[in-house]
Amino acid sequence: MAFAVSTSLGHAGVVGKIEDGSYIGLRQSTTRKLSFSLCRIGVRGHTAIRASEDRSASLKTSGLTNEECEAAAVAGNFPAPPPFVRPRGPQGTPKITPLDLIKRPRRNRKSPALREAFQETHLSPANFVLPLFIHEGEEDTPIGAMPGCFRLGWRHGLLDEVYKARDVGINSFILFPKVPDALKTPTGDEAYNDNGLVPRTLRLLKDKFPDIVIYTDVALDPYNSDGHDGIVREDGVIMNDETVHQLCKQAVSQARAGADVVSPSDMMDGRVAAIRAALDAEGFHDVSIMSYTAKYASAFYGPFREALDSNPRFGDKKTYQMNPANFREALIETHEDVAEGADILLVKPALPYLDIVRLLRQNSALPIAAYQVSGEYSMIKAGAVLKMIDEEKVMMESLMCIKRAGADVILTYFARQAANVLCGMK
Repeated sequence: MAFAVSTSLGHAGVVGKIEDGSYIGLRQSTTRKLSFSLCRIGVRGHTAIRASEDRSASLKTSGLTNEECEAAAVAGNFPAPPPFVRPRGPQGTPKITPLDLIKRPRRNRKSPALREAFQETHLSPANFVLPLFIHEGEEDTPIGAMPGCFRLGWRHGLLDEVYKARDVGINSFILFPKVPDALKTPTGDEAYNDNGLVPRTLRLLKDKFPDIVIYTDVALDPYNSDGHDGIVREDGVIMNDETVHQLCKQAVSQARAGADVVSPSDMMDGRVAAIRAALDAEGFHDVSIMSYTAKYASAFYGPFREALDSNPRFGDKKTYQMNPANFREALIETHEDVAEGADILLVKPALPYLDIVRLLRQNSALPIAAYQVSGEYSMIKAGAVLKMIDEEKVMMESLMCIKRAGADVILTYFARQAANVLCGMK
């Protein structure tokens, strides 16, 4: 056994190398009580063995004062450092000449502390808007295509859900009503009934939680007997300007009931400017508009339409919602909405359209929102039930990707579940 000995004031340090390539370190304190620290570093891993006559002595200093330690350092008497041993690769690792690399990006990823320090994108419960389905009933009704989501009774279940969400830092909500079929008409007049489901719910929420932010959906499809976002002409054409007239009355009714942000999701031309003018004419200058700027005619909306029973009675929505194949068209909608006075621009769906989220982020200084829609939510839930994916990890990764693409606000049914994770709760 070969020993290398180093000494210092009041200390003796001994390091020995034994046959299998391991090391033994011994330190003798000034009290002459031996305190052994045996570190064995094997070929395949690390095994730590500690034995001590007096454990408290091994955890304490030598007993010297700070001044004595400084004097020893000035005199060149330094305490023995712990032995440095470079960890070995497994048996069979090739012997090579290291690559001549100036840049090694992995250096900034080598530890959790470094990875956290250099993380570019961060999620917070403040980034989430929780969509809430409401109905006239007293009891909460589960939505089959959206596990964990319910049509909430507007008097009771809704308040309980908002309370739980606020408890984990979520203070923004958007309302979607399930309107009784008997109240649906071709012109959607129930949309601006001041005593309708949404206005009543707004007043209740503002009374109970005055500091929350409430977004509302401005569109006719929940109220239209044809299931479309606008008034349908007898030849099947969705009427644009007549629909915008109805949307303005709907937005004003919602603002009157206490909405903080009205969100036209109909994709009619010119509706942002018209709604802004209508709100201002009624004195609602502080009510914001979150425009569904790039809302695509997507197949990912299926579970949502089941939740609200708002499937079109005929045809589809491709004459007003955008073609999923189009990228540049989103710029046209962006420029129009900005010019017309939108306060927030939204992309829907989110994850399949991250390139559109980035496009809006690069072409507008306004806040960007993205809607992680029902199909995205349900796919993650279904994959988790089949044990194909880790639900929590995929959920958080998907939300992080949406934020990374440029979204400031994310509308997601995972809001409360994700906030629990961010708060360290299970």
